[in-house]
This record gives sequence, C-alpha cells and structure tokens, in this order.
Amino acid sequence: MYEYTWYQWLCFFYLYCFFGWIFESSYVSLKEKRLVNRGFLRLPMLPLYGTGAVMMLWVSLPVQDNLLFVYLSGVAAATALEYVTGWGMERLFKVKYWDYSSQKFNLNGYICLTSSIAWGFLTLFLTEVIHKPIEHWVLGLSEQTAIIVVSAVTLCFVYDTVQSVQAALSLAKVLDAMTRMRTELEDIQVQMALLRDETGQRLEDVKEEAAQKLESVRTEAATVAGWLVGEAAERAASLRDGAVERASSLKDGAAERAASLRDGAVEQAAFLKDEALFCAQQFKTGTAKKAMRLKDEAMLCKDTGEERIRELSRRVAELARKRQHLALHMDFYRKGILRGNPTASSVRFGAALKELRQIAEKRKRK
Repeated sequence: MYEYTWYQWLCFFYLYCFFGWIFESSYVSLKEKRLVNRGFLRLPMLPLYGTGAVMMLWVSLPVQDNLLFVYLSGVAAATALEYVTGWGMERLFKVKYWDYSSQKFNLNGYICLTSSIAWGFLTLFLTEVIHKPIEHWVLGLSEQTAIIVVSAVTLCFVYDTVQSVQAALSLAKVLDAMTRMRTELEDIQVQMALLRDETGQRLEDVKEEAAQKLESVRTEAATVAGWLVGEAAERAASLRDGAVERASSLKDGAAERAASLRDGAVEQAAFLKDEALFCAQQFKTGTAKKAMRLKDEAMLCKDTGEERIRELSRRVAELARKRQHLALHMDFYRKGILRGNPTASSVRFGAALKELRQIAEKRKRK
C-alpha cells in the first residue's frame, strides 16, 4: 500500500489540494454568507491540504493497521505542518493567513486543539475512505497520460505560486507603507495640536508681557515727565524769587537793571519748561516704539506658528493622497489574496489590512 511513482504522488498532491479548496471555500462561503475563493493561490488549490494529505499518508504507513496510531500520527503531523506553515508565512509576508487566536487552547494563533482533533479524524477519513477510490482512479491512468496531466498542472501551479508569492510580498510592502504613513499622519496631527496650543499660549504670553511693559513704561514716563515739569517750575520760581529779591535790594536808580534781571529769569524759566516738555515727549516716543516692537514680536510669533501649521497641513494632504493611491491601485492577485483570506490578521499591519479589505469589498460591489 502507498507504493507509488513520483507522478502518482504529484497526482495525489494536486487532487487533495483541489478537494481541500472545495472544503475550505464551501465552509468559509457559508460562514461569510458570500462566495469566497479561499486560499493563497488563484487556482482552486490549497497546498496546505495537499501537503497535509501526502504527509498523513506517509506517517500512517508504519501504523496503518492500528487506527489509534493512525489518528495520533495524523494529529501530530498535520498540527506540526500547520504551525510551521503559519509561522513561516507570517514571517515572510507579515500577515497571518489563518488565525485561531479566538479559539480556546490555541498556540500563537497558528494551531488550536479543535483543529488538531479534526486533523486526526480527517486522517482516518482520508486513509480509510477517501483515498481508496482516488487511488484506484490514479492507478488506472496510463503513465503517459498521468505525466502529461501532472506536467500541465505543475506548470500552472508553479506560475500561480510565483505570482501569488510576489503579490503577497508586494501586499506586505503596501501594508508597511500604509502603516508608516498612518503613523506619520498621527504624529503630524499631534504636532499640529501642540503647535496650535503653543502658538496661542506664546501669543497670550507676549501680549500679556507687552501690556505689562507698556503700562510700566507709561507709568514711568508720566512720573519722569511730572518730575521734569515740577523741577522746571521749581527752578523757574526760584529764579523769579531771586530776581525779585535782588531787584528790591537795588536802589531806585537801578530799576532798569532789575527789569533786565526779571526778564532774564523769565526767559530761563521758559527755557527750562520747554526742555522738560521736550524730554517728556522723547520719553513718550521711546515708549511707543517699545510697544510697537513688542506688538511686532507677537505678530511674528503668530505668523511663524501659522506657517508651520500650513506646512504640516500640506504634508497631511500629501500622505493622504499617497495612501489613497496605494489602496486603490491593487492588482488582481493582491485583491484575490485579501478576498480569499477574510480571517487573515496582522499584529503590525492590522489597521492597514482592515482598510485595504474594506476598499477591496467596496470596489467589488461597484
């Protein structure tokens, strides 16, 4: 039993790939309530089932007369294959194409207890029921016919596998790019929010500082101006009093000289008053310039913040366009991978994968 040629083994492999696709597509279509072309390839084949079936046949050879051992060998071999395949595909393509994380007693989402139990019963069903008529049919083919059929199917299988692997790698790059752009968009949005708050706070601080300085300068200017005017008035009064005293001490013959002294005192008092007013005016002018400078600083702070926000907004628009372009320009194989694996998940690219799947479904309905 199970002594076959290489092309007969390949026939079994392809047939079980096809039967596995029928089983998976039917199950997932009923679960999703829509037709699903299940699997990684575009051909109606699931290599995991073909490999698993061939492995089950191989491992059951030494214990084919003991159903318990056949069951246990099928559980062990199929579970190991499922784990290694799931782990390898996620490492290569950054996507978990099946995920048992929601099932009890799962291991990293690649395998679970219920799946392993099912593999054991499937091994029994395969070896005791399914394989016998398939074996009879394959062994009934002539060598030439079997080789021609296997060769043709192999060419299609290899071509489809290469295309699907390239599409899966490309999909991983798209998911990575979309995730990086999404992260950058979120960072920019945070920066813009912080920048708006910071600009508003800085503007308020500058305005408050300008108001305080302006009020301080005005108070100081009023004090200085008052002091200058008072000082000038005191000096003028002193000069007038001195002139009067000196004039009264002079004799009548010196009236002309007294008048001259009074006139000189008046002129000097007027000069002092003008000088005080000029100094006060200069001080006020300086105060106004300081106030304008503070106002200009506030406007510059506001303009700088607004310009930075505009730059970030332009970057946000650019990233949004790039993400939309990546999402909308998916080829036939990438769309097929998304549609054929509705339970696929990714820890790193979960949000991007969900977005691409939604876009693919919308475009399909259109």
